[in-house]
Amino acid sequence: MRLLIVGTLEGHISAAGQIAIGRGAKVSHVETIDAGLTALRNGRGADLVMVDVRLSVPRLLKAMKAEHINTPVVACGIQSDPDAAEAAIRAGAKEYIPLPPDAELIAAVLAAVTEDQSSVVFADPVMASTLKLADQVAPSDASILITGESGTGKEVLARYIHEKSRRNGNAFVSVNCAAIPDNLLESELFGHEKGAFTGAVARRIGKFEEANGGTLLLDEISEMDIRLQAKLLRAIQEREIDRVGGSQPVKVDIRLLATSNRDLEKHVRDGNFREDLYFRLNVFNLQLPALRERPGDIPVLAAFFGKKYAEANGLSDRPMTASALARLTEHHWRGNVRELENTMHRAVLLASAKEIDSDAILLTGEGMSPLIGGAVTAAPAGPPAQQAPPASAPSSAAGDADGGQSLVGRTVADVERDLIIDTLEHCLGNRTHAANILGISIRTLRNKLKIYNDEGVAVPTLGDGERNGL
Repeated sequence: MRLLIVGTLEGHISAAGQIAIGRGAKVSHVETIDAGLTALRNGRGADLVMVDVRLSVPRLLKAMKAEHINTPVVACGIQSDPDAAEAAIRAGAKEYIPLPPDAELIAAVLAAVTEDQSSVVFADPVMASTLKLADQVAPSDASILITGESGTGKEVLARYIHEKSRRNGNAFVSVNCAAIPDNLLESELFGHEKGAFTGAVARRIGKFEEANGGTLLLDEISEMDIRLQAKLLRAIQEREIDRVGGSQPVKVDIRLLATSNRDLEKHVRDGNFREDLYFRLNVFNLQLPALRERPGDIPVLAAFFGKKYAEANGLSDRPMTASALARLTEHHWRGNVRELENTMHRAVLLASAKEIDSDAILLTGEGMSPLIGGAVTAAPAGPPAQQAPPASAPSSAAGDADGGQSLVGRTVADVERDLIIDTLEHCLGNRTHAANILGISIRTLRNKLKIYNDEGVAVPTLGDGERNGL
């Protein structure tokens, strides 16, 4: 992982950098916002920016947004400065880290924000066979197409291949082709010169140049516009790129990996993906099996995520009961490893005993039912017809039974708002925890809370846990 530190903060932020280095990160350091922006533009690259909260974090984030620099930002400051922390979070910072830094906290935040993991957790023979193939092809420079359902861990496997390759001492750069608008993706990949288009206030190095000497991952490449595919094909063939607005080609030396959760051969037949590009990318195909096809991985992955989120939230690691594990192994896991990770995060937050019992396993599609004493249990999932009251029953029966409101006659937006606010109160105002329980991104949650604030709705303030960077 590459970490860019902006600011000094009386030496504390440098200490945080040393901790990050000890965790395997490559750290660069500048003292001002302008210097930080220059570093990001010039291809020095960063997977995470850690900035002194006393600097203008909103200005940094505004400039990054205007220039389409999509690197996550974490604010840092002294523990007695909660107002500055809240201001940074409202401006768009992912997290707030109090200083002087705690080693475990730094490690947890780095892992949570960047998801920079190259180790693959597995136990199932099916996954073992896939990794054996990955080990065989990793030392080469051959392009690899990694396919599989959404949430199976394709990017994790790509990082694993990079770490096993001869290029592991150089950068691993990932581009999510589905998350960047078509009109911006060319600049993101190939860079641009100053004045090339509105908003191009300075030369910016693209991902191809940033990954020079290392590995470039094109995540969800099937979503790339077919017009840009021609330029990508040329870059792969010639090993040179043209910056947007540039006049001279730039030579690059990269190993190319790509992922897709779609059937690319069908995409080719339908005319949505270039056949020549497909064959260029598909020198070797690694098919990542769905989680339901490797059930032996479920217990070890559940234990891994349980420990990860216990550490991230300052909780003791608790084993799972047999009944909890049975619920996990019987589930279909349509969302694969990503769904399992979210399920275990919720379980860690909801478990009230020394073990994680089946009551804390809230599977996708299940609701939460409050019990005496404030504990939470999962309401059974199933078809709506099975959970709905008989047609003859009064419409308010379900709501009145627990003192709540009937859903009938209320809009979806109203119900969603109440669910979000109630969950946030349950989490003592902690946005990160609430987003994970709700199954939405932290950005989506913050956008909705901004709307609620603008509408005059009382939104719970940041909890102590979030102010402390948990």
